[in-house]
Amino acid sequence: MSIRVVATNKKARHDYFVEDTYEAGLVLKGSEVKSLRAGRVNLKDCYARVKQGEVFIYNMHISPYSHATYDRPDPLRLRKLLLKKREIRKLVGMVSEKGFALIPLKLYFNEKGRAKIEIGVCKGKKLYDKRATLKKKDAQRDLERAMRDY
Repeated sequence: MSIRVVATNKKARHDYFVEDTYEAGLVLKGSEVKSLRAGRVNLKDCYARVKQGEVFIYNMHISPYSHATYDRPDPLRLRKLLLKKREIRKLVGMVSEKGFALIPLKLYFNEKGRAKIEIGVCKGKKLYDKRATLKKKDAQRDLERAMRDY
């Protein structure tokens, strides 16, 4: 069994410089896992924050599982991330610097079938940085197209 990506936050790489990434587990309920397997999750506006020595993810929308009977959690509820104490201390140090934020980049199931989330320590881009990134991406695409047609 290989890694199966459920959702990616494409906007994050456009809006932020990703300095460092961490893999974290998620505390989920059973019906939420079934919704994840169906791909019914949105990472667009979510972010993570360290609170009292634990990391929580905010605004991650997991749609309720359609066949769940009794246990339907709130789609936007707080979800705890499972990280080691050493990693949390490192994150606290990095996020306390001005301009850094914890942004979820990718949600996936690993080889063992466990739901994992990749969070990045990110610094916001300015408008001119975004333009430069787009220009560089277009130039790379044109170069690859020219090499392929040659």
